Amino acid sequence: ILLCLLGGTPPSSQGGDKGNSIRCNSHILIVGDPGMGKSQMLLAATQVSARSVYVGGNTASTTGLTVSMTKESGGEAGIEAGALVLADQGICCIDEFDKMGKAQHDGLLEAMEQQQISIAKAGVVASLPARCSVVAAANPKHGSYSMGKTVAENLNMATPILSRFDLVFILRDTADKDQDKLVSSNIMNLYRGGGKRSQASTYVPKQPDDQSGGMKLEANSENRMSLKERLAWVTDFQKQPLPADLVRDYVAYAREYCKPKLSQEAAAVLKDHFMNLRYPSDGRNKQDTVPITTRQLEAMIRLSQARAKACLRDYVLEEDALDVVELMTQSVAQVHTDEQGSLDLQRGGAGGKSNRKMKKAFINELQRIVGPGAECQMDDLRRIAEKVNCGLHEFQPLIDNIRDQGIIMKTSSGSYKVM
Repeated sequence: ILLCLLGGTPPSSQGGDKGNSIRCNSHILIVGDPGMGKSQMLLAATQVSARSVYVGGNTASTTGLTVSMTKESGGEAGIEAGALVLADQGICCIDEFDKMGKAQHDGLLEAMEQQQISIAKAGVVASLPARCSVVAAANPKHGSYSMGKTVAENLNMATPILSRFDLVFILRDTADKDQDKLVSSNIMNLYRGGGKRSQASTYVPKQPDDQSGGMKLEANSENRMSLKERLAWVTDFQKQPLPADLVRDYVAYAREYCKPKLSQEAAAVLKDHFMNLRYPSDGRNKQDTVPITTRQLEAMIRLSQARAKACLRDYVLEEDALDVVELMTQSVAQVHTDEQGSLDLQRGGAGGKSNRKMKKAFINELQRIVGPGAECQMDDLRRIAEKVNCGLHEFQPLIDNIRDQGIIMKTSSGSYKVM
């Protein structure tokens, strides 16, 4: 959220701001279970931003987010700015993002990528600037987040709007003794009048599990402390939070006067990470990799520039790029982790689908080709799997899953009977 507040460096255009379609603002989507404090994060972001707009998705309309036409007293048509236009050069926080309809999501597509809103109504043709960062919070449609579904399936949302977000983070209400002790201690201190922080409110981070599926930071040095450990150390070292006025002035100064440029070392780190995701070095098939495009590469550049702005630097250093790569790796790992805790690398991107849809398509083909009560061999199941684009590494877990559900049964002769 802090990197969204700071924003990247706008690229210099030859003809002024007109015609410059390369955005420098980052967008973030926070998806999580109810009661995880997503709305409080958005409210805190609006308090420390010099220009901010907070809207609720369940009460927002397309014209309220973009622009609307009004009739003036003299009979002429007028334009009234919406939330995204009012938040120009600032941040727009949208809560209850999943409650918005498809029409509202379609109205955000141009503003989030082109950073402008075009209108052609009642003889008025105009383009209004909407150079703002969008921080959205959404709840899953079935209450709790299901790891067996993709983000688009959990939110019942179109993939074009999801591809506009640079980072997607998933907050799950899991049982963690240290984290629960930290949260409960902070709540008690709040109701006691903001006393000193107790020892129970000191969070000691666990050793991170290898959830990145081999996507490690090759450019990472041995003596470098990870971003997660540094943030936990700062929380313990700095006993009291910074005043909101000080943070607001710091963010406004960094956005106005700090324009960091990308160094060669940082560019090499971002390029290596991008190429590693596109063409993995462990010999995996390209179809089994994360569907990353140049849009994610530009997102990493913007986030690294914002990371350098946080330290008021004129150049993006290698450590800034490593922090952004760590953030992107965590976001990719959260989005692509399935219910078994393993990485399903075809879940993300604009064409991503979960194993749930693949299993449904496999069962439909099995019922159509073989039919209930008939028997088939393993080669027949493999041919059906090829029709639904099921990879070799996904075939055996898929067969085990439908056997556990009783859809097929293995007979004594080695064949499979469709139930």
